[in-house]
Amino acid sequence: NMSVDFSKNATERPEPCKEQPRGCFPYCCEFFHLDSYKANIYRKSGFFLICSLIHKGVTTGDGSAYLCWHRFLTPDTLPGTALPRICVSSLRYGDALFPVSISHSKPSNFLLFRAITFLNHTMPDFTDNGASNFIKYGNDYYATSETNYISKIDPVTLETLEKYLPVNLASCHPHYDKEGNAYNFGTSIATKGKTKYVLFKVPAVSDKGKKGPALKNVEVICSVPCRSLLMPSYYHSFGMTDNYIIFVEMPFKLDILKMATAYMRGVSWASCLKFCPEENTLIHLVDRKTGKEVETKYYTGAMVLYHHVNAFEDDGHVVFDVIAYTDNSLYDMFYLSNLKEKSQFDEKRFSKPNYKRFALPIHADKVSCGGNMVKLKYTTASAVKEKEGKFMCQAEVLCEGFELPRINYDINGKRHQFVYGNHVAKFDTETKKMVYWGEDKCLPSEPVFIPRPNGESEDDGVVLTSVINSNPGQSSFILILDGKTFKEVARAYVNTELNKDMHGFFIPH
Repeated sequence: NMSVDFSKNATERPEPCKEQPRGCFPYCCEFFHLDSYKANIYRKSGFFLICSLIHKGVTTGDGSAYLCWHRFLTPDTLPGTALPRICVSSLRYGDALFPVSISHSKPSNFLLFRAITFLNHTMPDFTDNGASNFIKYGNDYYATSETNYISKIDPVTLETLEKYLPVNLASCHPHYDKEGNAYNFGTSIATKGKTKYVLFKVPAVSDKGKKGPALKNVEVICSVPCRSLLMPSYYHSFGMTDNYIIFVEMPFKLDILKMATAYMRGVSWASCLKFCPEENTLIHLVDRKTGKEVETKYYTGAMVLYHHVNAFEDDGHVVFDVIAYTDNSLYDMFYLSNLKEKSQFDEKRFSKPNYKRFALPIHADKVSCGGNMVKLKYTTASAVKEKEGKFMCQAEVLCEGFELPRINYDINGKRHQFVYGNHVAKFDTETKKMVYWGEDKCLPSEPVFIPRPNGESEDDGVVLTSVINSNPGQSSFILILDGKTFKEVARAYVNTELNKDMHGFFIPH
């Protein structure tokens, strides 16, 4: 029951709380674990303000003790907490949500763009409360949401340092290559009469002689055209293999004109989203070497997805796994009015997540129409070429009711077998078997897989989760499970309140 905890007030604990674990934390769990708690209610002068609570945990070198901290992210909505805001204009495509001037546009669009430019001056200053995830750019860590703000944090003290305005509507799930370079998408809206999704790369290490944050050295890799000028797709994540980027353009859209008038109408960013079930979902495949979208076009039926699981290449195909929904009803669950209802997840009100696998034939543009072009024996996913040269893709549903997927990121972009997810579950994509951990009156948060250094197999490591314990007289605890057997390795009861958190970030020492 997420609703009870999400509508509950929380408190800071800036000083470390030291606990003795039951069992020994393995050496590979010498970590900082950062969680962003979505929708803590901070009470100040009679007002209710929504803040993220950052949780940090670290084990001692011998694994005999566990220390934890809690600290609020400091958004400017809190009185007297305004921090410096730095506009990273070197990105070139994200300087402003709307263009001040338009060139190369049709005369018939002139009045429309004049109206957009006027509305630009009344744009709401959307929340800087980074409640979705943590991102590493260079050597710095940022709390992020899906607006145009990210907040740099000190991973030691959890102090909020600076606010950055790097892009418009960026994904909060970037990818990292083996060199530590970060890749992410942002949206360029109505620039020179076009709206597009831009893939950018933030180098792991700044060039010698260049000072400032790694974001100053960002590179634009490519852009993907949006099918609608003023209604770009919402996106939360994307896929990446060694040679390709997978970007899914859903019919779940952000209405820019509604967004421009949101402040005047007194509504939120989320109220500007619109699901168009009559439209298809476009699947864009970008060649990482050339920076260009492949000529073959792919699409599937209307769906809403938040999380990509993984993507990989196999025998002339790009295979990618996602957690998909039939509509956007899950988004409505996070409104406070719904969270306060304290009701269990209602399948009739909210669509159920499906773990889906798509397979895209890469070099099949010269084949004749009709027939399934997916030749992989281990999946029933299909891709049928139609008269227009596009491929209609149907996914294989691997399981239902599975969300918040995490894999061993060391094999990201390679074929995987195991996925860890909500309710603390381990799913085998080959046998389709699911293993759960659970105890009465215990609510676990999203698990994080931590690979063992020089591990011998994909699931050689541990799974970390924080558990809210509602049993009388018992404390909440941090739980460590063996990644292979899913048996308990250790737990640390903490003398402080834990909260329902999401999207932890592991920082190796």
